[in-house]
Amino acid sequence: MVESDAKLPTLPRRAPESYKNRFGHALLLGGSSGFAGAISLSAMAALRCGAGLVTVGVPQACQAIVAGFEPSYMTLGLPDSDGQISAAARDSIAAAAEKASVLACGPGLGRSAELTDLVAGLYETLDKPMVVDADALNALAERQATLCRPGGPRILTPHPGEFSRLAKIDRVPEDRREELASSLARRTGAVVLLKGHHTVITDGERVAINTTGNPGMASGGSGDVLTGVITALVGQQLAPFEAAWLGAHVHGLAGDLAAAAIGPVGLMASDLVRYLPAALATRIA
Repeated sequence: MVESDAKLPTLPRRAPESYKNRFGHALLLGGSSGFAGAISLSAMAALRCGAGLVTVGVPQACQAIVAGFEPSYMTLGLPDSDGQISAAARDSIAAAAEKASVLACGPGLGRSAELTDLVAGLYETLDKPMVVDADALNALAERQATLCRPGGPRILTPHPGEFSRLAKIDRVPEDRREELASSLARRTGAVVLLKGHHTVITDGERVAINTTGNPGMASGGSGDVLTGVITALVGQQLAPFEAAWLGAHVHGLAGDLAAAAIGPVGLMASDLVRYLPAALATRIA
């Protein structure tokens, strides 16, 4: 059964006495030499969608670059190898996760056997909610047993290519998107958000179809922004399915507002970040 847009989640209005610790501490893991922008976009999106605190865990090799994008988040320099987070970072990540309320992993992470081991270990052992995207999904596609043993609530956000690798299929037929996404959600116990025109969000039982967004969003970094949006909403105590559904809506609406203001051609992921607060404001009760 496809959920009605009338049931689209909202965020509660903030009380006058609110303070930052009430709105989640997001820990985002990713980045590598040459790919510092991806995790930075995720972190800026998390701030723009209301996260109280944001820490970005990145290789020491690109920590200064990531810190330079935005002064409002904190950075955690992690042990690295060839410009990527190394397996030696596991204890530091676990310690940081203890202080966080929600994690995200994947944007700009890179790929290596060492990272596959690291991602699999974090996925299987950390009990905090985790949004998994990009290269973290590719790592899990190589560890199918781990994919089905999450250590806590998980939201998987693949594009069709990543989904195919996770589901071990050649491609995703357009007329089977809901069926295949629901099957993967049931198999893994995760919420699955299958990106694309009319993004599918499912926990294996409920299915929602996003109707916001436009072709101008088909540019590098757009998915990284979505990761930050969903992470922030989980940190504000939305359940995984509701956070993924509302996140897809707000992300697409930010794209629609940006396209209306500047046009769809040449729209950049950083434009989405700027329009997120206005988009989110439409879903505050």
